[in-house]
Amino acid sequence: MPVKPVVWITRNLSTATLDRAARTYDLVVNPADELHSSEEIIKMSAKVDAILACHSEVFSADVVGQLDPRLKIIANHSVGVDHCDLGALHARGIVVTNTPDVLSDATAEITMLLLLGAARRAVEGDGIVRSGNWNFWSPSFMVGKQVSGQILGIIGMGRVGQVMAKRARGFGMQVHYFNRSRLPENVELDAIYHQDLPSLLRVSDFLSLHCPATPETTGLMNSENFDLLPDGAIFVNTARGALVHENALLAALDSGKVAAAGLDCFANEPGGNPAFAKYDNVFMLPHIGSATRQTRDAMGFRALDNLDMFFAGNIPKDTV
Repeated sequence: MPVKPVVWITRNLSTATLDRAARTYDLVVNPADELHSSEEIIKMSAKVDAILACHSEVFSADVVGQLDPRLKIIANHSVGVDHCDLGALHARGIVVTNTPDVLSDATAEITMLLLLGAARRAVEGDGIVRSGNWNFWSPSFMVGKQVSGQILGIIGMGRVGQVMAKRARGFGMQVHYFNRSRLPENVELDAIYHQDLPSLLRVSDFLSLHCPATPETTGLMNSENFDLLPDGAIFVNTARGALVHENALLAALDSGKVAAAGLDCFANEPGGNPAFAKYDNVFMLPHIGSATRQTRDAMGFRALDNLDMFFAGNIPKDTV
């Protein structure tokens, strides 16, 4: 009987994913759902043929240099691979995959939730009612920023950005975008392409980030770029915390340049930035953009599809 490949599943994935994986592989699982240190990752690499990893496992150049030769593939349970030093992994001959496509809808839903919540003062309003302090009303009470008819600027018109554009059109927003290249007309629909970032920022009543964190995009939203937004803009980030200089965002909130923000990701995760907690015009979530049952199953199955292709002797579909 053929020996099953040994796969380490680093976090507690969906039941459907674990059940399917157990039929094909010998598994090392993490029922306690604990984080793993670099030392643990290095040690485990000598015991397994593959790692089904999450964004919480960091494969830095230093870690990669100490991985055991037995490890042949890292199948990420994520779209983003900024936790992986791809150059170092490729140099070691380790295949790396991700899970595109399957989480676009869920992430766009969270983006719209944050956009609406920030614009219509959800944190402040919830606090007033929840605390028992709702004892007043007038036409000037809790006035927010209307969404319909406003310009939504999207940075990064990939899979999630395109779904977000569709959702925004349903709310009557005008979609503008900045991307590495212009989309084909049948994909772009009525969105307006900007060849440079400053021209997009200057018209974005709402701005939503949907680009990956790369050396070129890290710190993209700095003081200079926040200053280009219209006064009273709404800022939303459901992509990666590394895209934003958080002190610059705090300054923009203090000045009123940014009227409110919706954030699902932070420079420090888990934990976030406690400075934002002082602002009732910042609507925050703990990086749960893809956290639906359907999407978690789909992500797990996509990662397993990549492992199945690899161990069948083929190049995985989602190799990065």
